[in-house]
Amino acid sequence: MKNTHTSANYLVLDRLGNPRGMSFYFCFCFSLLLCCSGLTFAEQATHQAQSPSQKWITTWTASVQGPYPTGNPSAQPNLSYALPEPFIGAQNQSFRMIVKPDVWGNTMRIRMSNAMGTQPITFDNVYAGLQLSSAELFKHSNQTITFQYKKNITIQPGEWAWSDPVTLPFAKGVRADFLEGRKLAVSFHIGGTSGPMTWHAKALTTSYISAPNSGTVAGEEAETAFKYSTASWFFMDAVDMKLPKTTKVILNFGDSITDGTASTMNTDDRWPDVFSRRMHRQFGHKVVILNAGIGGNQIAGPADYSPQKPFAGGPSSLMRLERDVLSLSGVNLVVWLEGINDFSKNGNASLELVTSKLSEGIQRLNQGGIKVLGATVGSALNSSSAAHGSQEQDTKRKGLNQFIKTSTLFEGYVDFDEVSLDPATGEMRAEFIPESTTGGAGEKLHPNRVGYQAMGNAFDLRVIAKILNLN
Repeated sequence: MKNTHTSANYLVLDRLGNPRGMSFYFCFCFSLLLCCSGLTFAEQATHQAQSPSQKWITTWTASVQGPYPTGNPSAQPNLSYALPEPFIGAQNQSFRMIVKPDVWGNTMRIRMSNAMGTQPITFDNVYAGLQLSSAELFKHSNQTITFQYKKNITIQPGEWAWSDPVTLPFAKGVRADFLEGRKLAVSFHIGGTSGPMTWHAKALTTSYISAPNSGTVAGEEAETAFKYSTASWFFMDAVDMKLPKTTKVILNFGDSITDGTASTMNTDDRWPDVFSRRMHRQFGHKVVILNAGIGGNQIAGPADYSPQKPFAGGPSSLMRLERDVLSLSGVNLVVWLEGINDFSKNGNASLELVTSKLSEGIQRLNQGGIKVLGATVGSALNSSSAAHGSQEQDTKRKGLNQFIKTSTLFEGYVDFDEVSLDPATGEMRAEFIPESTTGGAGEKLHPNRVGYQAMGNAFDLRVIAKILNLN
């Protein structure tokens, strides 16, 4: 596995829905863990970090893009009061980002990103806690996060940084599945102004922002100061946990169909989520499933991407391979679903160019020790989306699917086209069309919850187990 911790882009500073009757039990155990630990958090973190049977594993990621508001968010509230001037960005305010680690560990670290910024950003008062509900945290769960043992870090434009390890007392001494499905709240403050903001537009998960000039409230466990909600993630793009060295990681790489457009808000109905639940039912916590989709993403385009020249679909897949795949911890297998946007009016790419770029990307991943499973692309024929739906796009899509099915570059393929296609019309199956996020007729491009369920269930888990040597 490629070790990129010495990359120039690094600053090397280096479920539990409570069942009835369990809320008191959880709080009691949690308080006991806080009070009775024999080591300080720093000592525990050091001990865990040095464990020879464990290593860092990325358990959550969101591919960044930007700068805000460039992107394709879903169900986004009006942010004009929270972030009134996008070019100025955050103004002396705090963020509380809500994320769901696919697998929990006792020791974690986070990655903060200024990849799309144009000025240095100082993050201070950084905390990680356990979400109770909304922006409220479980009492005493908020733990300080440091960077090179300091409570603040300045990240230069175009760069990102991993935090120091932090021990999560609520994850210590409990069964691994006790926290499964629960969400981590990472809070941080930005003093002054941030300038253009790095973000992931389509979180389909509600996070929270305090008012401009509200100061440092990241350490507060109450929800009171976090007045505004957002359906996007800002500045943070990865969470690592210390897990057994034998843990395998599957990263799902692609566009809005991987990112989850038209799935249900706040319920984890994207196809990678369905796939994850199936894998955990079968293999427990031996495997981690990640989502690295960006709405509107392309394989071959755009040719250029920068804060000064942004594109709603983010940088091309080849531009972001290093940051969004190779630099993450422990990735073994990539499931690559992409291409429909390349053949849209936004891309206008030839089939030859797309297959060439896709091949190049697979070879780069293979060189980094990562295998690739292909995913066939579903139909967008007659879509009501302005850039999609043409016969030309569909012809190219079929050509790409044939390449995916026959190329020896892949370890195999999952046939999303087969499970989503209505053979009688050549379009998406009718029951997959009405969208699940805010309601509506749908546009014959993005599957709804029913469609994503079918996609997540399309994987032959025996094939996955063979590729990853899972028992």
